[in-house]
Amino acid sequence: MNAAKKNSTQDIDFSPVDVLIIGAGASGGTVAWNLADTKMRIVCLEQGGWTNPAQYPSSGRDWETRAQSDFSINPNRRAQPADYPVNDDDCPIKVANFNGVGGGTVLYAGHYPRFHPSDFKVNTLDGVADDWPIDYSTLEPFYNENDRMTGVSGLAGDPAYPAKQSVMPPLPMGLSGQTIAKGFNKLGWHWWPSDSAIATQPYAGRDKCINLGACLHGCAQGAKASTDITYWPEAIRAGVELRTWCRVKEITVGEDGMASGVVYFDADGVEQFQAAHVVIMACNGVGTPRILLNSTSEQFPDGLANNSSGLVGKNLMLHPYSSVQGIFEEELDGYRGPVDSIWSQEFYETNAKRDFVRGYTYEFTRGRGPVATALTGVHSGRIPWGAGHHAAYRRLYNRIAGMVAICEDLPEEHNTVTLDPQLTDAHGIPAPKMTYRISDNSQKMLDFSIERASEVLTVAGAKDLLIESPIAGGGWHLMGTARMGTDPKTSVVNEWGRSHDVRNLFIVDGSIFVTSAGVNPTRTIQALALYISDQIKKRLTNLFD
Repeated sequence: MNAAKKNSTQDIDFSPVDVLIIGAGASGGTVAWNLADTKMRIVCLEQGGWTNPAQYPSSGRDWETRAQSDFSINPNRRAQPADYPVNDDDCPIKVANFNGVGGGTVLYAGHYPRFHPSDFKVNTLDGVADDWPIDYSTLEPFYNENDRMTGVSGLAGDPAYPAKQSVMPPLPMGLSGQTIAKGFNKLGWHWWPSDSAIATQPYAGRDKCINLGACLHGCAQGAKASTDITYWPEAIRAGVELRTWCRVKEITVGEDGMASGVVYFDADGVEQFQAAHVVIMACNGVGTPRILLNSTSEQFPDGLANNSSGLVGKNLMLHPYSSVQGIFEEELDGYRGPVDSIWSQEFYETNAKRDFVRGYTYEFTRGRGPVATALTGVHSGRIPWGAGHHAAYRRLYNRIAGMVAICEDLPEEHNTVTLDPQLTDAHGIPAPKMTYRISDNSQKMLDFSIERASEVLTVAGAKDLLIESPIAGGGWHLMGTARMGTDPKTSVVNEWGRSHDVRNLFIVDGSIFVTSAGVNPTRTIQALALYISDQIKKRLTNLFD
């Protein structure tokens, strides 16, 4: 993994740069591309490297095994040189992330929904959490631009959303999708072909999906739109410098309280300093507060950008997931095909008849690979050892399909990312510690989602159900730990991503989310990155006023 050539310090110009971006994932690649046309000197520091698609698990037969080892979504299990440990012992949902060019988009499923208009106004509508300082219409043109760069497949006309166009036709539903859709139809509930960052036809030099079914393990085909193959090639051609294998320790500040640059360890473990006029954080909802909290000084004793609000690292949101899978008598598609092809937002908005506020999205999931099917059957007692073992396996293989519910997680200050007092990474930098509890509201939503999913699958013909709630390894979405707002006392950055306390520090990743919505965040993270970088360009003459 990440075996590409590492930077040589002999080739690096350490003179001050105009813009320094920390992190080369979903938001870092997006903002680098959008700022490139300013012709400023832009440098991005990424603590991992480039991953050769030929080395993805999906390129070999051992893809399921490698997904539990060197390509695990959990950095503690993966333990590659690019990773840092995360103490998630006090968190029932374990962290998932990926370090390297492309970040988490290398291993995401490509499920690609937008926020709804209501997601920006939950306090006004439902009296909970806080409203965002921006709204859907603010981000709509940036959603559209990001869709063009990413290449989104889908079907226009979804009644759950305002009108929006898709760049490519939707993913094929397959036999599994058709079977579950019939269950929704019998109940009269909403479903629709899902928006996906997976190409259904050749697009922008990328080939179309060929239904390998291993989307979560790196797309060797190049059909899945990870930012290492979408934004980064264009940003680099436009002159952005991307330095890999650079592990950032802290952001320094000058006597004027402005960020002056970054201290980092290079590929050889040598401490380096890169001066910068503007610093942009793009390290996700755990990585960004980690660096900010470790950037202490006389001006910022409790961490950078943390004086006014004290909220850096607080209000962590994770999206608790429930999973309900049906076991069918007839053979389905199994794991072949993209992970998801339809969604349902029947239970997305608040309903006064329910005992919780806000809601969730059902994301259809296909079956499991051969190894995962065997492990599922053995662990659940459905596949015995000895006599009947193979017959029981055949009753499960290619006969599982279902859905997960992506439950909106409301912000709570006691859910935090802090610095672990003992655990460090390979360079001695304190590791992040996650402290998190599932709220009563989220638990009620999880329980409700299981009941409704069980109804759908039963009427669709499932003879048995596999239920997990919450998904223990489901900490894919890391949000809220450096929230956006207009009041410096209750937010870390302003309505266009600039720190209230440090006028040349910007944050563009999921940590600035005010609320989490009931959908995957990547499409909104990238739209926000385009919006914030657009604001930077428009305000260059008075950026620090």
